[in-house]
Amino acid sequence: MSDTIRVLIEREDVEKRIQEIADQINKDFEGEEVTLICILKGSMFFTCELAKRLTIPVMIDFMQASSYGAGTKSTGVIQIKKELDDSIEGKNVIVIEDIIDSGRTLNFLLKVLSDREPKCLKLCTLLNKPERREVEVDVDYNGFDIPDEFVVGYGLDYAQKYRNLPYVGVLEIDG
Repeated sequence: MSDTIRVLIEREDVEKRIQEIADQINKDFEGEEVTLICILKGSMFFTCELAKRLTIPVMIDFMQASSYGAGTKSTGVIQIKKELDDSIEGKNVIVIEDIIDSGRTLNFLLKVLSDREPKCLKLCTLLNKPERREVEVDVDYNGFDIPDEFVVGYGLDYAQKYRNLPYVGVLEIDG
């Protein structure tokens, strides 16, 4: 059994788009500080690359949520597995996600974070699968719209493998 990965978005294109998003965030928050909330584990690569390109003051915090429990199918019940370390009250907050598909988890997290009264709350994603959306979420900064295929790389995994690929690829499982 072996896996085949077809490149969907080249490394250079990912890096160029991250710079474009950073430029927009720098413009939108000029003279202000932002708190990036990295949604673990998948968005850690994207968050780090984005943060390196920001010229405004940046704080980073982490959250982890799951709707899968111990299985491979969503239970529909979303649990926060790792909570923020600091308060976001009165702060400019940008939630950083690797990919948005159904929108259910992010819709839940955005409501939870909004209740904590940040100055503003924005959503940034590297990848967006609009075809899979079950719950609408407003994406403020979007890297790429992609088709409904299983992707890995740049933080996205399959059974904890392939996160470290420097590009986004479509996983085709053989065997």
